[in-house]
Amino acid sequence: MHKILVLDGVSELGVKILEKTCKITEIPKISYEELLEIIKDYDAVIVRSATKITEEVLDKAINLKVIGRAGVGVDNIDIKAATKKGIIVLNAPNGNTNAATEHTMALMLSLTRAIPQAHASMKAGRWDRKSFLGLELKDRTLGVLGLGRIGAGVASRAQAFGMKVLAYDPYLSNERAEQLSVKKCEMDEVLANADFLTLHLPLTDETKGMINKNSIAKMKKGVRIINAARGECINLDDLVVALKEGKVAGAALDVFPSEPLGEHEITKLDNVVLTPHLGASTIEAQEGVAVDVAIAIKEALNGQMVASALNAVPVSPDMLNKIKPYFNLVKALGYIACAITNSPIKEVKIEYSNVFKDLDTRALNQMMLCGLLNSILQERINIVNAPMIAQERGIHLVEQKSDYNVNSIKVTIISELGEHEITGALMSDKSAYITAIDEYEIKFEPSGVLLLIPHDNVPGMIGLIGTALGNAGINISSMQVSKTHKSGENIMAISINKKPLKADFKNICDIAGVHGVKLIDCSEICDD
Repeated sequence: MHKILVLDGVSELGVKILEKTCKITEIPKISYEELLEIIKDYDAVIVRSATKITEEVLDKAINLKVIGRAGVGVDNIDIKAATKKGIIVLNAPNGNTNAATEHTMALMLSLTRAIPQAHASMKAGRWDRKSFLGLELKDRTLGVLGLGRIGAGVASRAQAFGMKVLAYDPYLSNERAEQLSVKKCEMDEVLANADFLTLHLPLTDETKGMINKNSIAKMKKGVRIINAARGECINLDDLVVALKEGKVAGAALDVFPSEPLGEHEITKLDNVVLTPHLGASTIEAQEGVAVDVAIAIKEALNGQMVASALNAVPVSPDMLNKIKPYFNLVKALGYIACAITNSPIKEVKIEYSNVFKDLDTRALNQMMLCGLLNSILQERINIVNAPMIAQERGIHLVEQKSDYNVNSIKVTIISELGEHEITGALMSDKSAYITAIDEYEIKFEPSGVLLLIPHDNVPGMIGLIGTALGNAGINISSMQVSKTHKSGENIMAISINKKPLKADFKNICDIAGVHGVKLIDCSEICDD
């Protein structure tokens, strides 16, 4: 009988699912020292956000097989350390989707009808109707930034209120937009036309601080902004200025750059609605995540494939040993292929050489999709759920096995604007290398911070780019240039010691003869 430790006051509905076949120990509040002492006795542990499952804890967890997070975020779990020890980490990614969607609508309605302010006025003994004149959502335009599950849910509910929905998502296909009855737009078009703007984006280098004084300047006067996704996506100081000046009529925020928020000028403004990260705080959501994680733990302990596993490989140990050396390669192929594609992806082809004819490549296909999807979605993508997420995004996967007898894998991305091909291989020391991008033959290792620089094949180009990087204080670890082609263009792959600042990156892009520089941080997708 498996022994399961349940911490942090997880809903009893989840516990009841497990107690029929497992021995359960519930400790709603546990000290770190006590956890270190008792964790060795358990096969699985369920936590919410309070308990930290650190590498130190995992070193003591000699019998632990599964860690379940009753919720989405896993910042309190050392997944890398768990993976090294063969411990499955899983979460409940769908249990609070509806809660976050509804909370977004609650923020929007509270903002448009000044409900918190009117409530406070009543509590103070006043009957002041004139100060709280609202406006209706019907016939207003909602701009949705990010069309994942929550963004799509908000779009659907807004349409029920009679709103027109404009959507910005760089990887939203035309088919998916049509299915959701939203108009797919470029970012500036959404900013210029939205009466309400709601954020549902992952936190990336591109989205961090994306709502700032420059983007606010492109918005309608009187726009209202809602954020229940990632607090760091908004420059809070710039938003305060816009709220004071009236450029932004109001804001409703559930998330903040630093939490708890503490003292900040935004808390003193009358035209804001603020909640302390309550997006997933409903009875149903807490019960839902507990049930989801309990079912997943039961399946994982029974050796079944688990859709919410964040680090599990659904193949036999023998096959895993054969294909594992290719994991970093296929992830890098998907990640870089996505980076060089500038439009929604419709189809991905992965072609294996004859070396792979007797191997089960399904896990490699999924690992490639992980690399492709992880940089563009708010959800955490794993080897099990990647195919489902790709299907939801309208991305069709095709696998091919060829007769040519070389140790290589080619990924072809078919997007709305054309095709890109990227090929890679393992060298004799099992290191992964990219060997071709489109028609260019080039050999470089997909690790660390990379710059891919298509450029005119003219004298002095390498010197100009090297000088620009040197002036920015950036060291070049390696530089590879493709073979010359009749087209008059080459591509350069440069490994550098750190990411350029925006101004430095622009200086490189502005070099005459340089075309479309891509900055790719391969450390985000490749294992050590």
